[in-house]
Amino acid sequence: MASSELTSRLEDIAEKARQGLSVKDKARERTLSLSRETVRHCSASIRAVHRQEQELARELLGQARNLLQEMSEAIADFSDLSGTGYVQTAQREYAEGCLTLSLVVGSHLPSPEELGVSLPAYLNGMGEAAGELRRYLLDGIRRSDLSRSEELLSAMDDIYGVLVTMDFPDALTGGLRRTTDMVRGVLEKTRGDLTVASEQKNLQAQMAALEERLGLSA
Repeated sequence: MASSELTSRLEDIAEKARQGLSVKDKARERTLSLSRETVRHCSASIRAVHRQEQELARELLGQARNLLQEMSEAIADFSDLSGTGYVQTAQREYAEGCLTLSLVVGSHLPSPEELGVSLPAYLNGMGEAAGELRRYLLDGIRRSDLSRSEELLSAMDDIYGVLVTMDFPDALTGGLRRTTDMVRGVLEKTRGDLTVASEQKNLQAQMAALEERLGLSA
């Protein structure tokens, strides 16, 4: 091939490469923006759950799902972008929000397929949801409301029981081992906190009963 032909050929290839990468870069920038919006909506939904605003939480999660769908459409022609950190982060936060709401209200627990997220995102989101259950339980302890403590602690225990069986490399699970370790820690702390709270509540009840018998109550 002559030098001029080679130069022309390389220029054609370079131009097509620039065009292709430009389109991919726009898709990447679009999904980055959508990922940030998704995370914001999911974080707001979890705050709504803790404020007992379940309908608002559902509304925010519905908006997050729409954003995830937009992300999926934006990278439909670039399958390698679906495994990037920001896409997986958005999916994980969405899974966390949906699972937290489901566990708190006691409704149907959605599957990864129903949520439209990857398995690593779902499993890590499940672990993060266990952390939110601890926060929910601590709020109950501060209100002296232990009515659902055993139920939610059992849910945390079940989540840990699932995660600890996922003995696969972090490259496949998105760093699930670290999440599992976190769940074990919050589970042990929560069990201890609830034990102390239950003992205090029982002691208070015994003291109130004794005061009533002695005629000391107001």
